[in-house]
Amino acid sequence: MIGDRWGVSDSEVTRPYPCDDFVKSPALEVWRGVSVRAPSEAVWPWVTQVRLAPYSYDWIDNLGRRSPRDLIDLPEPQVGDRFTATGGRRLGRIVSVEAGEQLTGSISSAVMSYVLVAEGHDTTRLLFKLVMRTNRLVALGLSVGDLIMARRQLLNLKLLAEGHHAGL
Repeated sequence: MIGDRWGVSDSEVTRPYPCDDFVKSPALEVWRGVSVRAPSEAVWPWVTQVRLAPYSYDWIDNLGRRSPRDLIDLPEPQVGDRFTATGGRRLGRIVSVEAGEQLTGSISSAVMSYVLVAEGHDTTRLLFKLVMRTNRLVALGLSVGDLIMARRQLLNLKLLAEGHHAGL
């Protein structure tokens, strides 16, 4: 499908993701990934902050509100907690979490996982997968839209984690 992959290897596409356990036979599967020059313990707090804001194009999906650029002292995410917020509205629920390793949430019929994979001492692969049951036309539109928004989100999280890690 157009736009179903960005920044991921074949092995990262074929690996299991927690979101796979929640949607059987999805019509939409998309994978995204970035390498972050920081250890996973420096990346994890930024991933958990998607509970506060989208971290993509704030002028589009956060009604112009800027996603926080500093770490907020949040409790560790728990299953059942709100998953994210856009434009001041809380959306979705966390459906699976392993602290420091993965955060999986659902919004409507979409389920998405953020997975951290350590690569050496100071590099982390931040992987993202979204699955959803929908029709093919909707899947195509969502795939392209997600490519734009999720790519920006992962790049923003990468920059924030790297910048914060470098400043420690």
